[in-house]
Amino acid sequence: MRVNNNSVRQGLFFCGRFFFSFVFSSLALLAIGVLIPKKWGNYSQKHCNLNICISNTGIHSNIIVPIKNHVFDWYQNILIDKIGRDTINNYNYLSFGWGDRDFYMSTPSITDLKLSTTFKALFLPTPSVMDVKVYQSIPNYLEVKCIKVNQTDYLRLMEFIQASFKVDAKGSKIRLGDGHTKNTGFYAANGSYSILKTCNSWTAEGLRKANANTPLWDGLSFAIMWHLRSSCD
Repeated sequence: MRVNNNSVRQGLFFCGRFFFSFVFSSLALLAIGVLIPKKWGNYSQKHCNLNICISNTGIHSNIIVPIKNHVFDWYQNILIDKIGRDTINNYNYLSFGWGDRDFYMSTPSITDLKLSTTFKALFLPTPSVMDVKVYQSIPNYLEVKCIKVNQTDYLRLMEFIQASFKVDAKGSKIRLGDGHTKNTGFYAANGSYSILKTCNSWTAEGLRKANANTPLWDGLSFAIMWHLRSSCD
């Protein structure tokens, strides 16, 4: 049987056009999702005197809040002196991140990244972890952006963070081990990581609980930082 070379070339041509059109359309949709905010219009919240901050590591985003203020005390909800292996006891801030357990715990830096771990995290339902850090001051070696919220929105965010922890039969948070730095610890978390629910999606969900603005597509940390706005005047 003779093969029609012209038909083969035409088939390859159309397949190639379809593939590149699909890639271009996907990238265009992602770009639109990154650029478009969830909320439009004027903000009108009042009495915004509480700070929340977001840090960007380049891949992950984390929520940073004071350990204690006049509306919420983390000393009553987690053993601060047991979070990391550091013996310093004058910490003032807590950082919370949520993500894939294997990825967080086995990847201290981008050079430790493994394709198998990344594939499992993105495409298979995997256990999650809370990455908790303590700071004496807001870290100046990371990109950090802070906004003000009112008491109601702040407490909604605290409730969201609390609900992200898995607890034991006594209601205590389950510490899994030391983090990659002396001021960090890993804790069991609720939910399953996937390509549809990432570490940055978790951060954005928490921010929406606090009535803050986020991108339409929240899979990238820089997009969250770009759109981060308070709901206050």
